Amino acid sequence: MQPTATVLVYSDDANTREQVRLAAGRRPASDVPQIEYLECATPAAVLSALEEYQVDVCVLDGEAVPAGGMGVCRQIKDEIFRCPPVLLLIGRPQDAWLATWSRAEAAVSHPVDPVALADALAGLLRGGHRTDAGAA
Repeated sequence: MQPTATVLVYSDDANTREQVRLAAGRRPASDVPQIEYLECATPAAVLSALEEYQVDVCVLDGEAVPAGGMGVCRQIKDEIFRCPPVLLLIGRPQDAWLATWSRAEAAVSHPVDPVALADALAGLLRGGHRTDAGAA
C-alpha cells in the first residue's frame, strides 16, 4: 500500500476548494505521496480537523469569510501542537508580507495557478519551507 498525505483545504467557497483539488490533483509531484483531501468551510471545522486527524499540510484561503486564512493560520500556529505547514492562497501578490505575518510556510496567488500551487504544495510535502511560489 502506498503512503498517502492528508491535505486540509479551508475556504468558505466550494469552488475555491475544488480549484485547489483540481490544481494539485492526486499527486502534485512524482516524489511525494498521493493526497487525500480534507475539506473545511469554517474555522471551527479547521480546528476540529486538526485535533482529530493527522494533517500533513494545510491550504488556507486568505480571502475566506468571515475568517480569512491568514488569521486562521496565525491562530493554528499558536494553538495547535506541531501544527502542519501552511500554504496560503493570497488575493494579491502584495499580500505576501501578510502571509509572513501569519507564519505560513508558503503562499501562492489566487486565482489558483495550477503549476505554482502544485510546486508549493509538493515542496511542503517534501518538508521544504518558506516559499512564495506565484506570489511575486
